Amino acid sequence: MSAHSETAYAKLNLALHVRGKRADGYHEIETIFAFCEDGDELSGEGADDLSLEVSGPFAADIPDNDANLVIEAARVVRLATEVSTGARLHLVKNLPVASGIGGGSADAAAVLRLLTRLWDIQEPLAAEVAPLLGADVPACLLSQSCRGVGAGHRIKLVELGLSGFPVLLVNPRIPISTKAVFERWDGVDRGPLEYWHEGRNDLDAAATSLVPEVAEVLAWLRQRPGTDFVRMSGSGATCFALFRDEAIRDRAASEVPQSWWHLATRLR
Repeated sequence: MSAHSETAYAKLNLALHVRGKRADGYHEIETIFAFCEDGDELSGEGADDLSLEVSGPFAADIPDNDANLVIEAARVVRLATEVSTGARLHLVKNLPVASGIGGGSADAAAVLRLLTRLWDIQEPLAAEVAPLLGADVPACLLSQSCRGVGAGHRIKLVELGLSGFPVLLVNPRIPISTKAVFERWDGVDRGPLEYWHEGRNDLDAAATSLVPEVAEVLAWLRQRPGTDFVRMSGSGATCFALFRDEAIRDRAASEVPQSWWHLATRLR
């Protein structure tokens, strides 16, 4: 079998409204997902068994094979299809972990897309398996702008008119637990999500209470010329700003403090 490759596109929540706690332990949310042109890179080729090699700037932060969502996703697909062969996978981890921009969910979704081609299986299977791997995996599987409800796993494509829009992602290099952030949510339903640009991220206060540097990143981005939309993505700690053009974005990127991680990219 020939080698294949996929990009695990960085995920952004343009707005994230938390509406309540669900009986299954998740939270009822309304969110607008958007995806960047860049992210982690996954490649794979046929093999007798499943294996994973990880490289890249954040490789050291990835758990070993038994705990890694990439391998888990591959095992779930193989079990569901009864495929007898394996895959030799290589993940280039370019995005920080536990950072609110997809991370493991985007990587798992990339595995589903890659193995669908590598093992020549029916595409609907990936969509059926995706919710089993995490609430964000269905959206990451599409990697197109969409609205998510429920725990975020029920999605509907939306047209935002933002394709190609310059965006700057900034993270203070501090991982933050999604579970811990949701546990600190104050429980107040502040209303439905109608228009993403008029929305909010209801997890801002919880994330900032755990990692005060989130507030610093947001304030820094709001001070950059050429942007009028700044928000934290997901449960943090990555924040982002949309810019009017790439030159202004690149100027802001050149000014990011060295102790922070950043990515200058565009929306898909």
